[in-house]
Parts: sequence; C-alpha cells; structure tokens
Amino acid sequence: MRLRYIILYVEDVLATLDFYHYAFGLEIGFVHEANDYGELITGQTKLAVSSKKLMTDLGKNPGTISPKAPTFEIAFETHDVDGAVKRALSAGAVLKQEVRQEPWGQTTAYVNDKDGHLIEICSPVGA
Repeated sequence: MRLRYIILYVEDVLATLDFYHYAFGLEIGFVHEANDYGELITGQTKLAVSSKKLMTDLGKNPGTISPKAPTFEIAFETHDVDGAVKRALSAGAVLKQEVRQEPWGQTTAYVNDKDGHLIEICSPVGA
C-alpha cells in the first residue's frame, strides 16, 4: 500500500492551485474540466485540491478550517528555508512562525496558505 494523494477542501480550486504553484514552485499536474478538482506534482504522493461544493455534492460534509486551531500541517522540505518563506509570503501566505533553528538540528518556519491550512517550511533534519 502507498499514500497516493492528500486532498485539501477549498472554495476556489484554481486560486489554490495557483497559490501553491507561485508560493512553493509546485507544478500543476491535472485540473478537471469543471475546475472543481486538481492535483499538484509533489513526488510520489500528490497534493490534490477539491472544491467544498463538489465534496458536498458527493455527500461529504467538509469542515471549516481554523488557522487558530489547526488539525494537521503540510511540510515542505528545502535547504533554503529563508528564501522559501519569502517566496510564500510574496504569493500571499500569512506568517505564523518566523524562521528559527530547532534544538534537533532543523530550521523551521510556519505559514498559512490562502485557505488557512498550516504549512511548515523546513530544512532536512540535521542540515
């Protein structure tokens, strides 16, 4: 078994795909013709985006994201955390934690995407 994709539920699929493209340099791999689902290329596991409306139409009940009380985070690893944070902020991300050195040898920072999802930008551990 393998983790195939993670889906974020959002109001505007195209705007979210564009945000991740400009903020993190992710390539858009697929967009459904109805613009209610899309995938970003992130390696073996894709980061997908689905409209809340589509999920509601399919009988799901997507919750509301709370930037003050996140229930999960997405982590992007890079050797240039400072540069990645600047790029994300210029694309509209909201800074949640400044870049800092962690005691376990990792550099981390946190932002929220345009929909409120928590994103960690980090170096490899021990880098």
